[in-house]
Amino acid sequence: MNEAVEKAYAKVTGADDDVPATEARNGLRHVLSLSLTKVADGLIDPKLVLSWLGNALGAPAAVTGLFVPIREAGALLPQIALAGWVQSMEQRKWAWVLGSAGQGIAAAAIAVAALSLSGLYAGLAICAALAVLALSRAACSVSYKDILGKSIAKRRRGAVTGTASAVASLAVVGFALLLMSGLLREQAPVIVAIGLAAVLWLAGSLLFSTLEEEPSERAAASKLDLSPLREDRDFRLFIAVRGLLTVTALAPPYFVMLGGGQGALQGLGALLLASSGASFASSYIWGRLADRSARLVLAISGMCGAAFAALAVLAETLGWATSGYVVPVILFGFMLAYQGVRRGRSVYLVDMAPEDQRSSYAALANTAIGVLLLAVGALGGVLALAGPVVALGGFAVLSLAGGLLALRLRDEKA
Repeated sequence: MNEAVEKAYAKVTGADDDVPATEARNGLRHVLSLSLTKVADGLIDPKLVLSWLGNALGAPAAVTGLFVPIREAGALLPQIALAGWVQSMEQRKWAWVLGSAGQGIAAAAIAVAALSLSGLYAGLAICAALAVLALSRAACSVSYKDILGKSIAKRRRGAVTGTASAVASLAVVGFALLLMSGLLREQAPVIVAIGLAAVLWLAGSLLFSTLEEEPSERAAASKLDLSPLREDRDFRLFIAVRGLLTVTALAPPYFVMLGGGQGALQGLGALLLASSGASFASSYIWGRLADRSARLVLAISGMCGAAFAALAVLAETLGWATSGYVVPVILFGFMLAYQGVRRGRSVYLVDMAPEDQRSSYAALANTAIGVLLLAVGALGGVLALAGPVVALGGFAVLSLAGGLLALRLRDEKA
């Protein structure tokens, strides 16, 4: 059995035959657990699925507009407070286990709210459940990089996380195709998908609890040390790069504005297909490239994001965006860049952070990015007052700046 596991892990990561058996077993647990939770992420995506569901339930636009900020910033801002708690644990996998279970419970609450409420009350209930989901996700995020660094060797981390993303996105592609088929009606399929997401998060939590984690040195939970922001030049530069590249997460709704005229479920399916298809096509490749140079992955993906945002502006200006296939194709290309940003930033941070400070570095970075995300999101909202073209043009400039600035990062693979 161990030999089969080692061979499977070696095939996934491109590793040699000398991989420790414990790492091979843990690597497959990482892949399977992340695959389950990433499928759940795709099924409940606040930018697409929950926003559509809120509108279908009659929630006010002002309330559904809170879904994405609650989910994105809420998953980042608490991390600086959670880092001390994680560092006080000998086995930090339990923070991830609790976080995944919490997301499952929150998703189940969203499904129940959708079945039993409507209008303003449904929107407020979803907001409350999303706040719990975001806090739970923060616990997963602040602990995972440390767990990954302890259990998987440096040049195989990107392959592990990239494989999980590729597997998960294939499942979401199937869901998107179902929505586009026209066979499904009303909001029932979306509510079922959210219920399935709850089950997947709980299953991922259970599986990850079996990870063989070496005990960490227990540190007293205390106020997080902010000295890396003052003393580590490369860390500050990384935060600046990642802050500029947050536009790759914020831009997709503006692409949707360019491609109006599609049916409700079919339009949701087209966007999900573009997003998950891009993830499936690129996550593993970006992961392997990040194992070689996460710095270059950030630079390339930032520049590509700028190019596709600019192409969307050009398409709208020339009147091409009214064609049914143009915006989805451009969005697919943009989401390729987004996946590169996600993979590059994750691997780079794990590689650059001192081994005993990964949780602190992750929490500091994510808290700073939570603030920057709100600022860039507000900027995008202001630009959008002049139309989605202006917003996408501004995002293209910021993405290009992030890609160019990434070239100044120190190469941690050297």
